[in-house]
Amino acid sequence: MHAHTTTRGATPRDSSPRRTPSEHHLREAGLPVTDLAPVLAEETDPLLFATVSGAHLYGFPSRDSDIDLRGVHVLPVEALIGLDEPDETRTRMWVRDGVEMDLVTHDLRKFARLMLRRNGYVLEQLLSPLVVHTTDAHAQLASLVPGLLTAHHAHHYAGFATTQWRLFERTGELKPLLYTFRALLTGVRLMRGGGIEAHLPTLLGEVAAPAYLPDLIAAKAEAEHGTDGVPARDRLEKDVEALRTVLEDARAGTSLPETAGAAARDALHALVVRVRLGA
Repeated sequence: MHAHTTTRGATPRDSSPRRTPSEHHLREAGLPVTDLAPVLAEETDPLLFATVSGAHLYGFPSRDSDIDLRGVHVLPVEALIGLDEPDETRTRMWVRDGVEMDLVTHDLRKFARLMLRRNGYVLEQLLSPLVVHTTDAHAQLASLVPGLLTAHHAHHYAGFATTQWRLFERTGELKPLLYTFRALLTGVRLMRGGGIEAHLPTLLGEVAAPAYLPDLIAAKAEAEHGTDGVPARDRLEKDVEALRTVLEDARAGTSLPETAGAAARDALHALVVRVRLGA
């Protein structure tokens, strides 16, 4: 995968392209080598950033994992003040070099509003180290994250873990099981003041977790929808419930505020306006 730093159309002010990570960095995350430049060039509006999310970001991709690209596009002012409803969220799916990919982008204003809704998922996308397109405005947006973190982000991670656990109960697959543990561990680390970390192997070195998780990560690498190596259900239920308790205790004792600070919200608003007017 080649880093890409340009896109069709004018680049918003404060959104000039910045240097992206090397192809080697992206390969280390388990991404197949493919050039995304033609794909991103098909976007009709400037991209503020595009990063890799999903299993590659979380540290447990499979040989047959697809590539989840997430980012922000910037609509021109006329698209927001005219009669037509703007395309605030765009989704594209395709196969390139035999690899399934999808790209989901939100307009900057919508993405900023999601950031204010205690949505850990969008913050992970924003902070993903697997960058395929970036700008100065991307860095500025990321710099605002610390002021937007709250104790209520624990509910996001607890809820996401519940959804994935229910999926695991239906399918018995490793993928939702690892997603369950990843969400809980990310939430615990965040509540303890460690910031957002989505990479499960890294989390295992920072938060106490079941000893079998590295083996599950290795098993997941062989098949995206594999079921081999899954521990007994009663053991898993006990371990997941224990981590839920750890997360709740961490939330109860966190130093994070109940709501995002007004200064951070004002700075986010100012950034959205500045970038929009420069588009």
